[in-house]
Amino acid sequence: MAFDMLEAMTLIAREKNIDFDSVVETLEASLLAAAKKKYAYTDNISFKFDRKANELYMIASKKVVNQINDPNTEIALADAKGYDPDAELGDDLEIYLDYEAEFGRNAINSAKQILIQKIREAEHERIYAEYIDKVGQLVTGVVQQIDKGNVIVNLGRGEGILRIKEQIPREKFRQGDRIRAYIQDVQKTPRGPEIVLSRVNNEFLKALFALEVPEIYEKVIEIKAIAREPGERAKIAVWSSDERIDPVGACVGIKGVRVQSIVRELNNERIDIVPYTSNPELFVTRALAPAKVVHIEVFDIEKKMTVAVEDEKLSLAIGRNGQNARLASKLTGWKVNIMSETDYEEARKREAELLVPVGDLEGVGSKIRDRLVAADISSVQRLAASTIETLVKIDGIGEKTAETLIERAKEFVAQLEEERELREKAEAAARKSQEEDKKLGVSDVFHDDVEPIEESQPESAESTEEDAKPE
Repeated sequence: MAFDMLEAMTLIAREKNIDFDSVVETLEASLLAAAKKKYAYTDNISFKFDRKANELYMIASKKVVNQINDPNTEIALADAKGYDPDAELGDDLEIYLDYEAEFGRNAINSAKQILIQKIREAEHERIYAEYIDKVGQLVTGVVQQIDKGNVIVNLGRGEGILRIKEQIPREKFRQGDRIRAYIQDVQKTPRGPEIVLSRVNNEFLKALFALEVPEIYEKVIEIKAIAREPGERAKIAVWSSDERIDPVGACVGIKGVRVQSIVRELNNERIDIVPYTSNPELFVTRALAPAKVVHIEVFDIEKKMTVAVEDEKLSLAIGRNGQNARLASKLTGWKVNIMSETDYEEARKREAELLVPVGDLEGVGSKIRDRLVAADISSVQRLAASTIETLVKIDGIGEKTAETLIERAKEFVAQLEEERELREKAEAAARKSQEEDKKLGVSDVFHDDVEPIEESQPESAESTEEDAKPE
């Protein structure tokens, strides 16, 4: 084998981080493919690499015979003597062939192409095997190229892709920038393994905290939940297995140095760190901080909460475009309805006036009533707002019963609403009539003041004429 080819194979093995034996096996397979294009029969053809001589040999095995029946597998004794003077009848003779001379330049080029392809496939398999084990880890790379907004990142032995949807909004990169990202997935494609990166995944934020906070890395502090709107704001709930360690203080760091490092990495994304608790009411209260919660109403089955905050803190609790409320809901896993203390009190007062006990609904016996009340469904209105899935969780209520109860409750509430609307229309009509009567009364007063002046003279003249007539 030519020295330049051996050197090239060694270089390939070193650069691609592939075992040299694998390169040799690949070359043998590619040459065998070339042999199959030239010869009709190749079962007796093999390749052998001599490590001492650094040579790759092509060998054709043939049996020494007196009379040749199959020239592909047999050789005459006289011809065999030309290869090996000690050859005898019945021997299996190995004939070394010059594959470059045998195949020609085109076949060799074809073998080289096959070799390149096989090496590429081996490299792809190696990259895939290496990075599939790194899914879920944080990696650092260099921005190699930006293609239609997608960032191609050089990770050393592989290339990652950070798609636009996985980038933090308003984040800009330039070629040569160092970048951290989270390996979200590794996918096999015809062009090789695709390492999918992300900077918006919640796990990316968790990995950054594990990098900056040793207590999280050592699992003394645990991140229980994350809610995030990338580039804008994030909330994380942390808990410590050691009561002596303040999880929030550890994550913030002295003078905020730890959390500020993460904020800078996330393009100045605001991060709220909340102490975790298994008490849902307290957890929601902490998640809505700094707004102070004054009333909280819990609906366990529907996993909803109605929260009242101080009037002047309502906008703070809701946040810009409802962001704080959304994140608090995501963090806690509870649907949170936020209102001011004044609106809450008024709503409670109106609700108390309009609510109809669930026992007043037709078809609700004492047993079902008690079970509904125990499940915090004490009114017909609340029953109408429930779902079949919610009711079937209550012992003794099947799917058909739940469907019937909800249907009746909705009809009942609809009838109440219709009566209320009619009553409101009647009240509105009465008020309008009173206003019109009031306006009409003002006009009549004005008319009474004018009319006597206009009619006084005719009445006076008529009286005079009547008075002038003789009796």
